[in-house]
Amino acid sequence: MEPLLPEDPQVIGAYRLLGRLGAGGMGRVYLGRSAGGRTVAVKAVHPHFALDEQFRARFRREVEAARSVGGAWTAPVLDADPDAAVPWVATGYVAGPSLTEAVLAGGPQPGRTVRALGAGLAEALAAVHALGLVHRDVKPSNVLLTLDGPRLIDFGIARATDGTASLTATGVSVGSPGYMAPEQILGHGVTGAADVFSLGAVLAYAATGEPPFAGDGAAVLLYKVVHEAPVLGPGLTGELRSLVGECLAKDPAARPAPEEVARRLAPEGAGALVGAGWLPGPVVERVSRRAVELLDLEGGAPTAPDAGPLRADAAPPPAGAAPSPEDAVPPPWGAGLPPAAEAADPSPGAGAGRRRTKAVLAAVGALLLAAAVAVVLSLGLLPGGDGGKGGAGTTTGTGGGRAKSVPEQFLGTWTGQVVQSDGTPNGTMTAVIADGAPGAYVVRTTYSALNVLECRSKGKLLTAVPTRLTLEEATDGTPSLGCTGETARITFSLAADGKLMYTSEDTKGGSPHATLTRRDG
Repeated sequence: MEPLLPEDPQVIGAYRLLGRLGAGGMGRVYLGRSAGGRTVAVKAVHPHFALDEQFRARFRREVEAARSVGGAWTAPVLDADPDAAVPWVATGYVAGPSLTEAVLAGGPQPGRTVRALGAGLAEALAAVHALGLVHRDVKPSNVLLTLDGPRLIDFGIARATDGTASLTATGVSVGSPGYMAPEQILGHGVTGAADVFSLGAVLAYAATGEPPFAGDGAAVLLYKVVHEAPVLGPGLTGELRSLVGECLAKDPAARPAPEEVARRLAPEGAGALVGAGWLPGPVVERVSRRAVELLDLEGGAPTAPDAGPLRADAAPPPAGAAPSPEDAVPPPWGAGLPPAAEAADPSPGAGAGRRRTKAVLAAVGALLLAAAVAVVLSLGLLPGGDGGKGGAGTTTGTGGGRAKSVPEQFLGTWTGQVVQSDGTPNGTMTAVIADGAPGAYVVRTTYSALNVLECRSKGKLLTAVPTRLTLEEATDGTPSLGCTGETARITFSLAADGKLMYTSEDTKGGSPHATLTRRDG
């Protein structure tokens, strides 16, 4: 978890925010706490989505769908406000690692863990599909491990099987390459069988420590899923290997139903396997340690007396002034606050951790056992979308009286190799940085993979200091297949050697980073 930034809200709805859990194309996820002490994960959409009435309608429908999802192996939706100035949804929070974290730290998981994991997830998918929904993004980072069983989280892109547009309709494909079903990649009709394919890939990863489809970048992964057989390592044997292979069939009709998967893995139900002790010792230790860290979390200084629920309202424009499309976009969180370097120092003792009484610790600990949801890490696609033109041109935006232009040392064309957070190479990028005030699009970026996939994006300046630019990146035009089409926060930081360090919070793009050098001319 990361601390809140100056532009982040302090309160959303009835929840005081304690920190940032993650970010993606739809919005940001915060750790929050209710007045009664319940810890939740609050997902707030990016402000510019709030102006799109079609988005609001889809968000409202999908929140209602998510509310209907229940059962022992999913995360409950506790609260939501699709009609807020900035729509948000709150789910329970689990102080447990994702499957990704567990495998990266401890390697392949024991057979009993994999079987319980598969049975629990299959039962969860059976319940989801019975409601006419498809999850569409079953992957290791969307699976949490708790003492009382696995949890399938992040129904943010689940949608009704009647073809209703999904919340991530900015992209052609919805999901994570390497875990997406072939029909999902090809844009064919998607049914619950796509989730079964993803489940098979997740179980292969849990059992072997490696995904069944691996490659250098999104384009390679997408090709392999559609055209090549999965690679199942020696750690996957017997009936489990056979079942995973059936789940990974290219033909959706050849895959088993979730109910069959659950029955073959746990004839007496997933609960029986979980109750017998399903997690290895290192994971149990990690779960316990994370719970203690959460109990010790103070969450910073108390909210100011006048701080109320999150609002994106702004003062009306002067009489006769017609707002431009840029002006009409609700401001980023905390718009009007100074950047971190200019913010006032906190009062003495503010934010200092203080241990709670044993009674409070026990109460919060009891609540934690019933909670669920978490941060997502992902292998993924490239950040932008094609259809736009690159170049150094900028779009004038609203800057405000304290706006600073882009420092001269950033201006120009920068190039470099892109690498995902897991170390996977993902092509090259060229960023053209021009001058402009906060609110203006000052960066145009082209991402290229294997000379066959090109994605374009534009970056809106949020803050600028002499050594760092913070921007909101969005697709520049219509995204192509293989481009996420996501909106994400990115930064450019100047290094001492004159190179430019690029980082992105686009989790569906693999949270990429790059070291860029200036290109002459």
